[in-house]
Amino acid sequence: MARIEFHDLAHAYRPKPASLDDYALQPMSMVWEDGGAYALLGPSGCGKSTLLNIVSGLVTPSQGRVLFDGRDVTALSARERNIAQVFQFPVIYDTMSVFDNLAFPLRNRGIAAPEVKARVEEVADILELTRELRHKASNLSADAKQKISLGRGLVRKDVAAILFDEPLTVIDPHMKWVLRRQLKKIHQQLKLTLIYVTHDQVEALTFADEVVVMTNGRIVQKGGPKSLFLSPDHSFVGYFIGSPGMNLCPLALDSDGVMIGTQRLQVDAGTLAALKAAGGPLTLGIRPEFTRLADTDGPGLVKAQLLRSQNLGNYQLVTADCDGHVFSAKADPHAWLTPGPIWLQLAAPETVYFSNDERIRR
Repeated sequence: MARIEFHDLAHAYRPKPASLDDYALQPMSMVWEDGGAYALLGPSGCGKSTLLNIVSGLVTPSQGRVLFDGRDVTALSARERNIAQVFQFPVIYDTMSVFDNLAFPLRNRGIAAPEVKARVEEVADILELTRELRHKASNLSADAKQKISLGRGLVRKDVAAILFDEPLTVIDPHMKWVLRRQLKKIHQQLKLTLIYVTHDQVEALTFADEVVVMTNGRIVQKGGPKSLFLSPDHSFVGYFIGSPGMNLCPLALDSDGVMIGTQRLQVDAGTLAALKAAGGPLTLGIRPEFTRLADTDGPGLVKAQLLRSQNLGNYQLVTADCDGHVFSAKADPHAWLTPGPIWLQLAAPETVYFSNDERIRR
């Protein structure tokens, strides 16, 4: 395994990029520690596959350097970097047995037969493939084939890192949960450096020690589930993380304070001072989990119109309109809610504020 460093790394597929918009991956520096589990999370086209391909050696960056354990590998090929990669669709040999599929990367490198057998059996046990070891891969289900593909990446001890490129996309929801649990177990047992690319926040948050959130070729935040959920550094992180995502609403300032549409929002003095000092377009962010409902006005509340409520078993998902801005709130599943006037608490301890989409630190 390796410690992976990125120094002033960037990539543009077009020659002579004139602005940041020309970059598929905007300039950044970052370190992934040896033995860590990392996820690259973001929508299609955000740059996560470009970064993964730079790590693997399939793409040479336009600028910057990639280091493995302090060694500059920027110009080295994928083969020279000693990377294992697991793709969205299983890459296996249908005519071989499960054992032979798992053993293939080791035999290819001249590993002695006793060590091959021991390593294959260890990985098969972790992936719950022991009973299938003698079976032909062609006779197995799609999820079992993806397990084999995962195992082929995991079986080698000498790799610098194992890269997973949307490996669970074709797997049914229950098996996704099972395989995520097994990957977590593998990481804990084998202490491998794992890098996982996905657009699925559940996959990223349950798999990784640190999630790298990307949008428009830019890394906007990296951290664990708690920091991404409670303290998003960028409005995109607030919107992208959570189900539903964070409520985001533009704010205006006048001589007397903070306005949401035509309504004044009462905030504490420290928040008001931070908003006035920030400059640029201002946005309030509050998650549906923290958007509380009230029957009467009070500090930090605004008047809204309850549009609908959906009972989802363990909570009601409420949709309300405040001066043309739509908010979601999670309410008690047993509360009696009907369309009509309501009050929303938007200035709360959990509320965050953004200026030019960046979180204002108070």
